[in-house]
Amino acid sequence: MERRNKALSEINVTPFVDVMLVLLIIFMATAPLLQQGVDVNLPQASGQKLSPAERVEITIKRGGNIYLNKSAVTLDTLKIKLSGKFDKEVFLKADKDVPYGTVVAVMGELREIGVEKLGMVTEPKARFR
Repeated sequence: MERRNKALSEINVTPFVDVMLVLLIIFMATAPLLQQGVDVNLPQASGQKLSPAERVEITIKRGGNIYLNKSAVTLDTLKIKLSGKFDKEVFLKADKDVPYGTVVAVMGELREIGVEKLGMVTEPKARFR
């Protein structure tokens, strides 16, 4: 019997699929880490997106920590940093688990400082069609 060595003409795609699945898992795990800013769990609401103009952003995390443009502040230092004439828009991001009283206290301080334009930031509501 004569044995001939034939060239294998089929491509084994199993290693390719394994590598692609590993890359997919890596990208899925790292994508949420690429977001910048203070991470809060925002409530959902419908509405139009706000223009990306120069603005002041105040964030209240679940533990009651307050941030002014990504730097931690207290309610008293927030009042000091924002006091004076104020004509910029202020956007308030509060975690949905923050007590309502904390959000109202920050809003009251902003009104006392003289902030007239206050926007509440929310996540867009998921719409299924």
